[in-house]
Amino acid sequence: MITLGEYIVKKQADYPTATGELSSLLSSIRLAAKVVNREINKAGLADIMGSVGSSNVQGEEQQKLDVYANERFKAALEARGEVCGMASEEEEDFVAFDSALSAHSKYVVLIDPLDGSSNIDVNVSVGTIFSIYRRVSEPGTPVELNDFLQPGHQQVAAGYVVYGSSTMLVYTTGFGVNGFTYDPSIGCFCLSHENMRVPQEGKIYSINEGNYIKFPDGVKKYLKYCQELDEATHRPYTARYIGSLVSDFHRNLLKGGIYIYPSGTNSPNGKLRLLYECNPLAFLVEQAGGKASDGFRRIMDIQPTALHQRTPYFVGSTQMVERAEALMAEYSAHEETKC
Repeated sequence: MITLGEYIVKKQADYPTATGELSSLLSSIRLAAKVVNREINKAGLADIMGSVGSSNVQGEEQQKLDVYANERFKAALEARGEVCGMASEEEEDFVAFDSALSAHSKYVVLIDPLDGSSNIDVNVSVGTIFSIYRRVSEPGTPVELNDFLQPGHQQVAAGYVVYGSSTMLVYTTGFGVNGFTYDPSIGCFCLSHENMRVPQEGKIYSINEGNYIKFPDGVKKYLKYCQELDEATHRPYTARYIGSLVSDFHRNLLKGGIYIYPSGTNSPNGKLRLLYECNPLAFLVEQAGGKASDGFRRIMDIQPTALHQRTPYFVGSTQMVERAEALMAEYSAHEETKC
């Protein structure tokens, strides 16, 4: 049995010129995830459920565990000095770490500390999503906004933690995807899913169909395709939507499927954040052999212009995403013709 700590050290040894900063950074995330996992497991027993009576920068009601998770990850990332700054879904601006050691670090982290936190009160799985970049400004100088506004293909590492029936940390550094399940008896994440690959074709589609009337025509046509009877392609597909992005993504990564959060909902540009949710999961799914798109272009090629920028999102099995893209292109052309 290989623990996450052992795995990180082993991979670092494969690169003689490695400084160990990234390894230390991943270890900080591992530690914070264990602390957050402990608190989530106490939900319902301790006074940590419900909202704090305030909203985050997106106008979403903050849950107590949102705030707690954000503070724990911030503290863990700052403590070792391997990160010069952090941007969080829960904070309006990026956070610069001011110590001399941090200022000379070459990494920044973007994080959704607790995705799906509104589900905690009803005991549904939630998660953490993180993304790591090399800063573009000179180490030793103050961290800048441009250090965070990088396209997804510049990511050094990305991953997520799903806090469910078991707690699992899944990450990539650009050389495949590996998953580690938390063993509370020894307090360690242990390698359980090596070289994860998403099936090229799946049978699951994940979308909030309650917003159907507002969807673009291409999405409506894709849903009709998923629901049609066709034995040759094993349709109709199965609809599965938890409402917790990490949980839906994790299931589809393992079993094959597509997750869609399009435009045309109450959020005209989509609901999901490009930097905190879409880019890291896009990096993971591509490393696992899948695809991520905004319906027309590769997610990781989008140049961000704001920390909390939103985007439509199609992610999962390659053939399913490409089919959705084809229908989006076809029916967007129809809409332009009508105009």
